[in-house]
Amino acid sequence: MPVVLSQRYKKAQKKEDRGFLQKQLQKALIYEKRFGKPIYYKGYEEVLKGKLPLEAVMGSSLLHAFLIDLIVTFLKKFLKSQKYIVLYGEVGFKFAKSSWYNIDIGIWEKEKVKSQLFEDKMTTIAPKVVIEIDTKADVKKFGSFEEYVNIKIKDLLESGVEKVVWIFTTSKKILVAEKDKDWIITDWNKEISILEGVQINLEKLVNEVK
Repeated sequence: MPVVLSQRYKKAQKKEDRGFLQKQLQKALIYEKRFGKPIYYKGYEEVLKGKLPLEAVMGSSLLHAFLIDLIVTFLKKFLKSQKYIVLYGEVGFKFAKSSWYNIDIGIWEKEKVKSQLFEDKMTTIAPKVVIEIDTKADVKKFGSFEEYVNIKIKDLLESGVEKVVWIFTTSKKILVAEKDKDWIITDWNKEISILEGVQINLEKLVNEVK
């Protein structure tokens, strides 16, 4: 539907049609929402100007998809499947009224979230652990990428998430944040704890595939 909308907007001739479709397109370009204020996809302005198709800003890079697959495969191998469930692919988490974040990878306690698994809507149950890789969000309103990361992590921790692990592909750094603890920034080649008894070394995982 969003791709069709983008094509219709590009072909629209009448001013009123373009105005209506632009509003619909702008709505489709909302990536997340924080207390009623939209956070758009990075590059959304280029889509509205007709310089980029909608799918160009909504789709994942090959690296992003590869790392998610790598991490999820690892987690499913070592986590107790009867206790935890790993969900991924921009899972919508509604953390407050008129507020949601997309989550790259979330680890939920199965008992807590199972009642919502067959509902076609965002979850209101906080995951135990969130793993993020870069972001698709336009961060200009936050002033910087770092500020967006800080705000999103704080919101997640305050909503009940116990740990946030944020992976940065350009610098090959990993930020590990837990509530009421010092946040730690380390390198990809260092082992980090995801859950008790489950440690991950991202560089080692990547090298095993090469």
